[in-house]
Amino acid sequence: MTWEDAVVWLRNQPEKRQLVLDAFYDDPLIDAAERYFASTEWQAVAKVLQNRTGRVLDVGAGRGIASYALARSGFAVTALEPDPSPVVGTAAVRGLAAEARLPIEVVEEFSERLPFDDGAFDVVFARAVMHHMRDLDSASREMFRVLRPGGMLVAVREHVISKETDLGKFLDQHPLHHLYGGEHAFVLDRYIGALRGAGFAAIEVLAPLNSPINLFPYTIETLRSAVVQSLTSKIPMKPVWRAALASKSVFMSLLSIAERFDHRPGRLYSFVCHKAPS
Repeated sequence: MTWEDAVVWLRNQPEKRQLVLDAFYDDPLIDAAERYFASTEWQAVAKVLQNRTGRVLDVGAGRGIASYALARSGFAVTALEPDPSPVVGTAAVRGLAAEARLPIEVVEEFSERLPFDDGAFDVVFARAVMHHMRDLDSASREMFRVLRPGGMLVAVREHVISKETDLGKFLDQHPLHHLYGGEHAFVLDRYIGALRGAGFAAIEVLAPLNSPINLFPYTIETLRSAVVQSLTSKIPMKPVWRAALASKSVFMSLLSIAERFDHRPGRLYSFVCHKAPS
């Protein structure tokens, strides 16, 4: 199957409805884009981008939900997407931009060969894109090249494995990989090495359990409820668990500890990378 075929198949599975909504694959597309704009994930991204303005390149724009959010936030957006699909590609982005009356420029191309001048953008944004890249080093260099001095790359929700032998486990559990075969994941050092090798002066790593960007569709509140429910299923003392985890600071501290033992294949990391001023 193509990626479009896989997404259409997923949308036709009634038992997968929540997954479709969580992935923003539902229609009308403008409603999905507005829901993303209101999500805790985007609110956290918006804080990272606070006080940033100008031109932004949305790499691997997909069906355009991030391009929509970026344009709504005041950026001049260029959406880069190699797939022309009306469901998950450039045709979808163009339709969304027209319906929302947002000036989003759409370019059909791969991230490994960006058709833009050096320093053309103030921000490069990539949502769940780097783990798909055929040449991670080349794509990282290209994203660095098109950023102006002092610019920022924000790469969010990238799948990470602890060791190469975990890749098969991740792919086996992915809901769509068996249909189109396009998923992948890297060890954390592989991402960081590619970004450093591209020339980024500072790289902030956002860990899976400590950022709303990576937690989505969970929030801190819904994750806490899920943890209480899980503990209650093992030791039926729900009021005790709820009281013990009632404090947000206590719960966040426990998540920080849990982070050290989190080896789930495909867990999500995000990266905020800065290009040094000239």
